[in-house]
Amino acid sequence: MLHISTNHGYGEPERITPRGIAQGVGDSYLLSLNRKIAAFGEPVYIRLMAEMNQTNNAYCAFNRDGSPRDAAHSTRQFRAAWKRATLILRGGPVAQIDAKLSKLHLPPVRGRDGGDELPEPQVSMLWVPQTEGSPPIPRNSARAYWPGSQYVDWVGTDFYSRFPNFGKLETFYRGFSKPFVFGEWALWGADNPGFVQQLFRFVNSHRRVRMMLYNQGNNPDGPFRLERYPRGRAAIRHALHSSRFLASAG
Repeated sequence: MLHISTNHGYGEPERITPRGIAQGVGDSYLLSLNRKIAAFGEPVYIRLMAEMNQTNNAYCAFNRDGSPRDAAHSTRQFRAAWKRATLILRGGPVAQIDAKLSKLHLPPVRGRDGGDELPEPQVSMLWVPQTEGSPPIPRNSARAYWPGSQYVDWVGTDFYSRFPNFGKLETFYRGFSKPFVFGEWALWGADNPGFVQQLFRFVNSHRRVRMMLYNQGNNPDGPFRLERYPRGRAAIRHALHSSRFLASAG
C-alpha cells in the first residue's frame, strides 16, 4: 500500500497543486513510480491524495470557513489530477494514454524517456475520502471529488473510535459499488473494545469490505498504538480468528 500526498503533513509546504498534476507537471514522478511498481512485480495498492475533503490536506478545495481555495485546488482540478495519475500509473501504449488525456482536455504525457509503451503493473487505485467533508458543506462532499468509476478500483474511508458515526459510514458504503477498504482505522483516546466489536460486525455484514488497515502511526508514543489499548487489542485478535480474514499477509 502506497499512501501518496502532495505534502508531508498538515501545514507542511505543498510540492504540487492538483492543477499542476492535471497539467502534467508531476508526470516525471508518475512515470518513475509506474516503472518501480512494474519492477516490483507484485500487486500494489495506491491510496492517492486520501481524505481529499478534509481541509487540513493541501489538495482539499475548501478552507475551514467554507470559502473556496484558488482555482488550482478546485474539485474539478482534483478530479482531473486523479484521472491523469491513474492513466499513467496503469500504463499501456502512450498513444492510447495521450488519446484519453486529449478527450479529458489534458496535455499528453510529458517527459517520458523514450519508448512507445509504459509498463502495465499490478496496480489498484484506492479513492478514500472522509464520509463527511470538513468543512461539512455540499460542495465539499465526497461525491464532489469522485473521478468516475473507470478511474477507481476501490472505494473506502478512514474510521476512528473517536468519531464512530456508523450511520454516516452506512450511507457512504451504500453510495458506491466498488470493493471497500478502510484505509485507516484505529482506537483513539480510550480502550474501547465495544468499538472494535461494532466495527467488525459492520465488516462481517458488509461483504464488499475486503481490506482494513490499522493505523498505529509512525510515533511509538502516538495515540493509536495498540499497546495503549489491551482490551481493544484482545478484541481485535478475537475478531481476526474468523475465516473471513487471512491468516497472514503472505
